[in-house]
Amino acid sequence: LTSLRIKAEDLSELQAASRTHPKAYVRERATALLKIHSGMSQKEVAQKGLLQHRRENTVGDWVNRYMKNGIAGLIDAPRSGRRSGFFPPQ
Repeated sequence: LTSLRIKAEDLSELQAASRTHPKAYVRERATALLKIHSGMSQKEVAQKGLLQHRRENTVGDWVNRYMKNGIAGLIDAPRSGRRSGFFPPQ
């Protein structure tokens, strides 16, 4: 995928999410999508378009999830089980 077309009404929602969403990972994913929309390739975004390097496939997964479910596709589904904990020795 070399470009991403986003409708005008969805673009403003994505821009707002990239700036103000309470979850940092959603802000990162929205920013990646905006950069692809503006003409960067998935590979460029993955390698140098974000604060951390990501795999190109990871960015592609974000694009696919967004195309299928909109902004809701950028939010991780709840996971089952207990969160792991770290308990340092006393």
